[in-house]
Amino acid sequence: MESLGSFVIVLRNPAAPAPTDAASACAAVETVVGDIAGKQGFVFHPYPITLFHGDYLYYADLAEAAKARFLRARARTSAAPANLRVKADGALQHLIRPEWIAQGPEWDVAVQEVSAADLVASSMTSVNGWLGPPWVKAGWFHAERILADAIEDGDTRARADAMVGRIEASDYRDAVERINLQRDLVTTLTSSCRKLVVGYTVKRQYISVEFRDGIENIGFDSIEGLNSPMFIRTVKLKNFPWNGWLMVGIDKAPNAAWNPIAGFNDSFGRLLWSAVGDPALVPAPYDSGWMLNRVSDVQSNSGR
Repeated sequence: MESLGSFVIVLRNPAAPAPTDAASACAAVETVVGDIAGKQGFVFHPYPITLFHGDYLYYADLAEAAKARFLRARARTSAAPANLRVKADGALQHLIRPEWIAQGPEWDVAVQEVSAADLVASSMTSVNGWLGPPWVKAGWFHAERILADAIEDGDTRARADAMVGRIEASDYRDAVERINLQRDLVTTLTSSCRKLVVGYTVKRQYISVEFRDGIENIGFDSIEGLNSPMFIRTVKLKNFPWNGWLMVGIDKAPNAAWNPIAGFNDSFGRLLWSAVGDPALVPAPYDSGWMLNRVSDVQSNSGR
């Protein structure tokens, strides 16, 4: 089962001295982005909304334009500086030239991963039958969570905050104005080169479909993968359709409080709450909206 694994981020060291001009500020980051483009181990996609997001079509032209812009800049780049110091998460170090890898605490640019499932889970609440907020799987919301803290200009930050406020308050006339507002917000968030989303990784989770003891009818979430309410509500054992034992593996040890107020925010806790919780709505597995969990639209029988 394939879902969105993580966002790959390239950012400039905020503790480093501020460059004197915008070109110098962006040079190091754009050099790293251009160098890792096309390398194996991640999908080069220099835009914060991916094909795994249910609302990607609203931003497809902007995403393609961003990719073309970075590839053109890469073609114009001259010889890369040898003294660039790059800090990279362990799983991403293979993307960086060996001579660039920072050997000490000082660094110029960092390449990091942000887990997509954790980004969603950290924004969800498990209180009063609700998993909200309503936009928890929307691409603009993920872009805001990742990039908002990197906006350095005060006016730009105020403009982004105002757009977020309008979206969350439904302060727009119709769907067209809402989509344009969201596009403008993401454009504002990606205007700074201090932090850039340059791609993503694909998470692959494995199931057994062996004839007698496997499972079938499996639903999963495009961002959270198998650890989502949709999996628990759809998975069925082949050998025992209505009872029996389902063996589920979790890749991390439990460490949450496992209650609606203080916990259910680790991998095991989210799986547990998906099984025992009964919210009215659950996130749509392949979209950015929600779907009914236990209520259906049944036509009344006027003859009875």
